[in-house]
Amino acid sequence: MHIIPGPRYVLVGFDGSPNSAEALRRAAAEARRRNARLDVVRVISRDGGPLRRPKAWFRLRDEVARLLPRTQHVTTRLRIARGEPGAQLARLAGRAEVLVVGSRPNSRHGELFGGDTVPTVLSNARCGVIICEDGAED
Repeated sequence: MHIIPGPRYVLVGFDGSPNSAEALRRAAAEARRRNARLDVVRVISRDGGPLRRPKAWFRLRDEVARLLPRTQHVTTRLRIARGEPGAQLARLAGRAEVLVVGSRPNSRHGELFGGDTVPTVLSNARCGVIICEDGAED
């Protein structure tokens, strides 16, 4: 029996915030270092019309192109998911080598004003997680 491994990839959650932009840069560097594909995911809410997903994809494409120069030579796949960000990122990172997310200070424990994305990812992701806070790497 021959086992054929699936594609190697680094997953990053991106919502357009400064910390997610830093996470995108860090994830691109990780993908290059690992010779892996970079999967960039934006999670949107379940509500909204049928055109919301394509609009979000085009906006994601433009933001990624602006933040990652073509000279970085990393294969990139853009994805739009619907639902809760933490749960969706953990689900999509099922076979990823690493998941990279940006966060605000102290959001590892859930924040009164910030949501539960980081704690959900930390407790549910089956791969390593890199958290970029305040433009700094952890």
